[in-house]
Amino acid sequence: MASSTTTTAMKIGIIGGTGLDDPEILEGRTEKYMDTPFSKPFDALILGKIKSVDCILLARHGRQHTILPSKVNYQATIWALKEEGCTHVIGTTACGSLREEIQPGDIVIIDQFIDGTTMRPQPLQGVSGSHHWRCSNNA
Repeated sequence: MASSTTTTAMKIGIIGGTGLDDPEILEGRTEKYMDTPFSKPFDALILGKIKSVDCILLARHGRQHTILPSKVNYQATIWALKEEGCTHVIGTTACGSLREEIQPGDIVIIDQFIDGTTMRPQPLQGVSGSHHWRCSNNA
């Protein structure tokens, strides 16, 4: 008996921080502005592909880098990426390290993060039907 599996096409949302918000990384770019229950993200969603994978890039601080960290509307950002069908989200950041072996340009996957931007709303709560979205098919 043949098993029936359903696969969902991957679409990656990239919240680009300093250095990884260049739309030139995407092939076939188009821009889309949208509104969410949390207002508008600070810039357009840039839709395109990296290799053959659908991706959406959103500059965290705006393309002109004018939005302060405590003013970034993360709720609108995540809502917009989910609304556009992102199955995965990669949030990038540019920061230093206290470890000498980690050099500028290295890619590090962190397991601890201190968020000092306490002046903004934290959860994706408060909107009818909002909840935590599972970003992985793993249980």
